[in-house]
Amino acid sequence: MEMIMTTDEHKSRTARSYKMILLFAMVSMFMMFAGLTSAFVVSKSRVDWLKEFQLPTAFYYSTLVIIGCSVTFYLAKKAIQKDDRNGTTAFLLGTLALGILFVILQFVGFGQIVENGFYFTGSESSITTTFLYIVTVVHLIHLAGGVISLLIIIYNHFKQKYNSTQTLGIELGAMYWHFLDFLWLYLFLFLYFFK
Repeated sequence: MEMIMTTDEHKSRTARSYKMILLFAMVSMFMMFAGLTSAFVVSKSRVDWLKEFQLPTAFYYSTLVIIGCSVTFYLAKKAIQKDDRNGTTAFLLGTLALGILFVILQFVGFGQIVENGFYFTGSESSITTTFLYIVTVVHLIHLAGGVISLLIIIYNHFKQKYNSTQTLGIELGAMYWHFLDFLWLYLFLFLYFFK
């Protein structure tokens, strides 16, 4: 006898599938960064490693900003669960603004590093700054994916595709942004403490 799935069961099963796929993707991304930070640890023993290198102040501010992104995305999810469309709009747009500010601060940080006489490529570069550059640029690439998905979520929100019974897109977006936040905190603390 064949079982017939209800609409709610189908939605629940689909949501679990999407969340599992995203979870696998996030684990594989984290493994890539674990590999990069392992290479960083191994390279630290090189004689040309910069022992006194300091992270730029813009990276400290960008860390606070990306934590703010997680907070606003969480609040957007809570707002849509209450069918608060205006609150959801404000928090999604706030997340987008903070995400863009994070990217700007990363580039300001790169500029501060160069102003201090450290370069990422060329004959005047060092392995330390090249590693820092690679790790942060790879994170920015993943963040670009987050911004694109956020723009799609905002578009769908304005098309009224989300409500208290249909929150999957916002939930997946929030999961990914929380992951990006965690990933940056991991990288920042690693770079700060493991000089």
